Amino acid sequence: MKPDEFMKKYGFVEEDEKEHSLQENAKERARHLHRPNAGTPFDWEDWERYQQETDEGEEKTN
Repeated sequence: MKPDEFMKKYGFVEEDEKEHSLQENAKERARHLHRPNAGTPFDWEDWERYQQETDEGEEKTN
């Protein structure tokens, strides 16, 4: 039996505990986009294009 299974079985860990895996962290970053710290020029072009699209979308809905 794995340690985490033992902890869950005997109630030492709550089931709703947030997972801290690379996959979960990547999903969280994708849900909450922010200005990139580094990257290639292509990354920055994508970021600027995304910002323009979201700004235009907000203007259309208002």
